[in-house]
Amino acid sequence: FCAVFVATLVAWPFVVAGQDIPPSDPPWTWFLVSVVTASSIMFLPLVWQMAWTIFVPVLFGITRLAQAGFAVDFWWPTLLDVSFAIILGGVFVTLGWMFRSIADNVDESRRTAVETYTAAAVTEAAENERVAVAALMHDSVLAALIASERAQTPREQGLAVAMAQEALTRLANAESDAGLGSDAPRRFATLVEEVERGARGLGVDLVVERAYSHDAPELPGRAANALILAAMQAIANSIEHAGGIGLTVSARQEPDTQRLHLEVQDLGDGFDLDTVPDDRLGIRGSIIARVAAVGGTVHITSDSNGTLVRLTWQGARA
Repeated sequence: FCAVFVATLVAWPFVVAGQDIPPSDPPWTWFLVSVVTASSIMFLPLVWQMAWTIFVPVLFGITRLAQAGFAVDFWWPTLLDVSFAIILGGVFVTLGWMFRSIADNVDESRRTAVETYTAAAVTEAAENERVAVAALMHDSVLAALIASERAQTPREQGLAVAMAQEALTRLANAESDAGLGSDAPRRFATLVEEVERGARGLGVDLVVERAYSHDAPELPGRAANALILAAMQAIANSIEHAGGIGLTVSARQEPDTQRLHLEVQDLGDGFDLDTVPDDRLGIRGSIIARVAAVGGTVHITSDSNGTLVRLTWQGARA
């Protein structure tokens, strides 16, 4: 619209050449000058809006005088029209700048408020998690330690072991909030299928290598759940820290035994378990403690050639 209007102003003296026009009767183009000024607010930067606010009225005045042959009677009315158009255009530009500044300030304030709220929510969540873990340590782990220290009879010792296993499982599941679950027996093959589905949920399309017999021993439900969660944690660690390079998972049974192995291996740069901070529960809590709580064992080897996490469960212990 702005470009067409400017072209119209340029052509106007030639279109109406020879017509008799009174000085006090401005053409219809004058009534659109302020509209053109307001339209420039939509697409021009502020400096160019100010220049446009002066340019268009001045161009109108020049074409108006050219239309009248620069007669003296037209100078004063045209000057008034141009002055009024510049003032009104300046008002439009000022209002546009003011409204945009207010909108920018509102957006910035809202963005700052959201960032502040997010930071506060993260801090609160971390504090709640710290309190929850502290309460768990105090209520479950400490109680298990006290019961273990005071156990004298085989029955008391068995209860202390059960309390310790439950405390370790809860501590290992603190991050994922996973429950103990049912202890109904589950087939080893079912466990392997759930690991495959869980890996696909992490964006890894892997097939577990199987090397076990059809009569492989069933696992108690809690043991199977612990092995699945520990294997998924090992897979997640491999994806996060080794980029999933050479990631393979295998499930096997030792010949003529009830011992089952679930192995997660990658070809990453490896790590030194002794250098992992104590507050990082991804390995110590979510893998080692979780499997130990159900009577299993974990063996981790890692060097520059890769990492192997072997989860072992002895069927005879069921």
